[in-house]
Amino acid sequence: MGAMGIDFDALKNKAEEALREHGDKIEDGLDKASEFAKEKFGHGDQIDSVTGKAKDFINKYDETPDEPK
Repeated sequence: MGAMGIDFDALKNKAEEALREHGDKIEDGLDKASEFAKEKFGHGDQIDSVTGKAKDFINKYDETPDEPK
C-alpha cells in the first residue's frame, strides 16, 4: 500500500487494463480533443506532436494493431 492507504500497483494494473480494452476509444477522444484545441488555440504542429506521443503510449498497452484511418 502506498501513501494514504492507496494500492498504487492495483491502480496501475486497472489503468493498463483500461488502455488494453479501450485504447481505440481513448484515441478517438484524443483526436477530438486535439481538433478542438487546434481550432481554439492554433499551434497545430505542437498539438499533433503531443497527440502522437500520447497515442504511442497507449499503443504500448493496446493488444490490437491500429488500422489506418
